[in-house]
Amino acid sequence: MKLSEIAQLCGATHRLNPAIAEITPTGFAIDSRTVKSGEVFVAIPGERVDGHQFVAEVLDKGALAALVVHHRLPFAKHLAPYKDRLLFVTDTAYAFQQMAQKVLAAWNRPVVAVTASAGKTTMKDLTAHVLEAATPKVFKSLGNLNTSYGLPLTVGRMISAGIQPNDFDLAVFEFGMSSYGEIKRLTEIAPPTVAIVGNVGTAHIEFFGSSKAIAEAKAEIVDGLQVNGTAILNADDPLAMEMKTRRADVRFLTFGIEEKADIRAANLNHKDLRATSFELQTPRGDVFVNLPLLGKHNVYNALAAAAAGHHFGLSAEQIAAQLQTAAPSKMRGELVQLANGATIIDDSYNSNPPALLQAVRAMAQAQGFKRRIVVAGEMLELGEQSAQMHRDCGQEFAAAGINRVIGVRGLAQELVAGALDAGLGNASFCETPEQAAETLIAELKAGDLVLVKGSRGVRTERVVERLTAEFGRKAG
Repeated sequence: MKLSEIAQLCGATHRLNPAIAEITPTGFAIDSRTVKSGEVFVAIPGERVDGHQFVAEVLDKGALAALVVHHRLPFAKHLAPYKDRLLFVTDTAYAFQQMAQKVLAAWNRPVVAVTASAGKTTMKDLTAHVLEAATPKVFKSLGNLNTSYGLPLTVGRMISAGIQPNDFDLAVFEFGMSSYGEIKRLTEIAPPTVAIVGNVGTAHIEFFGSSKAIAEAKAEIVDGLQVNGTAILNADDPLAMEMKTRRADVRFLTFGIEEKADIRAANLNHKDLRATSFELQTPRGDVFVNLPLLGKHNVYNALAAAAAGHHFGLSAEQIAAQLQTAAPSKMRGELVQLANGATIIDDSYNSNPPALLQAVRAMAQAQGFKRRIVVAGEMLELGEQSAQMHRDCGQEFAAAGINRVIGVRGLAQELVAGALDAGLGNASFCETPEQAAETLIAELKAGDLVLVKGSRGVRTERVVERLTAEFGRKAG
């Protein structure tokens, strides 16, 4: 899409150079540090930093144009040379969102929206992978671009770098939130025809106070579902199932393991670290699945994806074939085999108590390892209950048979204390992921299985990076 057309979608005024107006951007960016040549920079006013301060810098670096608010620009003489590359609006965030909303409205194809307190990125990726059996032209969010800024960035990929919306038949988007109204806004930008609620847990409980309140915020995805759409709910999650009462004009599909559901998994086998096998039961038949992901929590992710596949008409066999060729999302359960004979489960992207305990239980069931070591970073945004939640997790580690625990940063001290109180004697605390890595380097042996997990702000991926640099990856 030409820059002039994008300006129109944003409702922008401009004095674009006619030659520049005819160019198709290579993409969009809201972070001045990551802007690439040919992209449109959207200057977002933040709490600490205003993107307008960097407009001249990003245009010098090769950005095609910038979406700006006139009165926020540090308008000095040095900006005069860029006047033919500026798109003026009254609110850059809103204009960017309106652009995305108009693109999707004109496209008018099915949108699958995924939300969950834990595992939503893996759930989104699995859903997109399964739906590729219905059409190879599936568009999806990259990584976890799941906010009111991330969704327009995602949609921007549909209209840049020579890509057009009509290149795709359906879209799978991830919807995240940390306050009321955020998911509502996302459903306004991208009204879903299918909405998946994977689970309701304790992520962001600091901002809500209770899981019940979190469920109310997540239910906005059902409220925003298109009439005659389909809501896919976790039958084993009572708070998710309460959302069935919110709409009488949509269809509900359920998935689960413990409770009766439309899409179920039975006879789970977690013994192999590289895969979890189960029987997939659907209204169109039952089939064996060997899912190349670890743990019961990933079976739930697979069931959500299977329910979406069922909605779009796939057979049980088609769904199983797709699930069996899935791969873990980056830093979300990736296996790293070290040359010294140890194995790392890199789940370092993020953490919260339910997700941490699911990963620990999964590694505890895997066979063929001598020691099980957990490197657990502090879990953020848990509010007043944070210390107790960390301590409870440490106690659960002991009950699961974990041999060694290293807590990293802040309230991970409470996690270590909980493990020690429960009789897990080999538990210690490190202030930084770098310290944790050096501690492990001194004691890591062949046959060890190491889970690395922590909140995004703790940067526990540095533990994985340091161990990989020290020992190297196993060949093959």
